[in-house]
Amino acid sequence: MKARSALVYTVLRLLAFLVPFGILMLFDIMRQYYWLAAIFAALIGLSLSMLFLRRPLEDMTSGLAERRARARTAASDEDVEDAASDAGQPRPTD
Repeated sequence: MKARSALVYTVLRLLAFLVPFGILMLFDIMRQYYWLAAIFAALIGLSLSMLFLRRPLEDMTSGLAERRARARTAASDEDVEDAASDAGQPRPTD
């Protein structure tokens, strides 16, 4: 996973919440009920991210999938030791 894609997605998601929250806080009624403004901002941010942040999300998840695939193909120490013991060879020492 590229750190840049995760950072871009995170910043855009935060902006998708903070900008509507800031706009809602401009209204007097929302200043009194800040928790309601936070709920509305979260719903607006979720909607905006589903509509407009599909590509950054795909970039981030493809990076995660590549990283997971590389981790699965790499042989772990336990697998190497099990293979060595099955072959009757002594275990490697550190």
